[in-house]
Amino acid sequence: MMHARVLYQMVRADFLERVRRTSFLLALGFSLFLAYAVYTGEVALQLDDYRGVANSAWLGSVIGLVASVWVSLIGFYVVKNAVERDRQTRVGQVLASTPLSRPFYTLGKALSNFVVLGAMVLVLVLAAVVIQVFGGGSRGLDLFNLLTPILLFGLSAVALSAALAVLFETVPGLRGGIGNVVYFFVWMALILLGVPQALPKAQAPYWAPVLDYTGIGTLMGQMQRQLHAMDPLYKGGSSFTVGGLNPPTKTFLWNGLEWNTATLLGRAAPVVASLLLALLAAFFFDRFDPARGRLRGATKAGKSKIRVADALPSNGAAHVAIASAAQLTALAKSEGRNRLPALIAAEVRLMVKGKRLWWYVIAAGLWVGCAASPLGIARAGVLPFAWIWPLLLWSAMGTREVQCLTGSLVFSAARAVPRQLIASYVAGVMVAAATGGGIAVRMLAATDFAGLAAWSGAVLFIPALALALGVWSGSGKAFEALYTAWWYVGPLHHIRGVDFMGTTAGSSTAAGYAAAALLLVCVAYAGRKYRLALA
Repeated sequence: MMHARVLYQMVRADFLERVRRTSFLLALGFSLFLAYAVYTGEVALQLDDYRGVANSAWLGSVIGLVASVWVSLIGFYVVKNAVERDRQTRVGQVLASTPLSRPFYTLGKALSNFVVLGAMVLVLVLAAVVIQVFGGGSRGLDLFNLLTPILLFGLSAVALSAALAVLFETVPGLRGGIGNVVYFFVWMALILLGVPQALPKAQAPYWAPVLDYTGIGTLMGQMQRQLHAMDPLYKGGSSFTVGGLNPPTKTFLWNGLEWNTATLLGRAAPVVASLLLALLAAFFFDRFDPARGRLRGATKAGKSKIRVADALPSNGAAHVAIASAAQLTALAKSEGRNRLPALIAAEVRLMVKGKRLWWYVIAAGLWVGCAASPLGIARAGVLPFAWIWPLLLWSAMGTREVQCLTGSLVFSAARAVPRQLIASYVAGVMVAAATGGGIAVRMLAATDFAGLAAWSGAVLFIPALALALGVWSGSGKAFEALYTAWWYVGPLHHIRGVDFMGTTAGSSTAAGYAAAALLLVCVAYAGRKYRLALA
């Protein structure tokens, strides 16, 4: 009983601290946006030319998939800061001095993450009721068929995301930006586990729902079997996507899921897995002990201090040069000169600082692949990987002053905001042009000026997006999450309109992305001024 009370107080305190943050309100706003996208048809579930009649069962099923698929993705990045926040605020050191065990701590953090993500699911529940009552839904309000898919699909999926967030924060190699990218592909792999249940004209194994983490295979499988029985000409296709679908021409009556034992076990499986993952995180958790996993960094810091000390004169005297009036005048004149090239060079050095030789070798290999491959293969197959490789370089743009607590120093100089912002942006553009430059050489050789224009638009757009998100969020997570998902949906699948890299002819609007880049730089400038005004 005592442990349960401590766990409750820990989760409650963590949740109350989070709800005071702007990021929590933005997360709830994102849930409302998803519900609105369902209402307007931007987020749609179709089975070839069919969609369900707009009753409670259909709306609950669609929003249930929205909760389990999209909230589980975005929610991970919302809550993946619980352990790091305790580390930065030094609350962790206080907790480390108590008898609080490592499994108890990681379980508590997983539960607090789940409560935050559960609040996002509850917003979808309320939105579903409003849409069904006031949005012109048919056949009245059926609360069971409306709310059950949202709660069971959504809460079970976000439970796993909540535990994975804690696990990623405790594993040293996954704490930072690499973990943010890795999670996207873990999320994709988990979704694909449920695909076999949605195969047309095939009965999945009885235990298959246990592997269906989002419930998308379970839901589509039952819908497909109903349509096959109703329409023999149904080809077995199904899509759950954001836009891009042809308007449906037929409807069918969907009365809700069949909640059998296997389906319920499928909803229980992610919850059980989340508990196991939270306990597994305890194995990697360093309990805020600087001697575990950070000894190397401390040693390096110590060595750097020794080198500074060795640089002092042997007699310990400090030689201070007193500038004359003529020297001060010369200094003032030199400060008035344009120091932007030096700032850009410094920003480039900061971006690539700490990168090992193998990083440059892979970047060079991708550059050569872009330059040497046939143009179509280079654009569609090699370029997306050449521009996902510098992701962590771009994600640091606009965030260093917050993460390293150097804002008061950097922005105390004259005209620091526009100069530093321009320098950071130009450095990002240089990285984009350098890593993707192989395809530019190839396009010039082939006189493909339309493709070169699309390439130029991407070179301008990618760092602008990173800079704007970094300045406003103060963290690289927003860019890492958005860019990875956008890269997968657009350039990797060559979808027209969202392919900002122009991986196929005509799939990118160069002028549009160049204009968006200019707008994003202005947004970053406004964000910088706003944050400095609040400081």
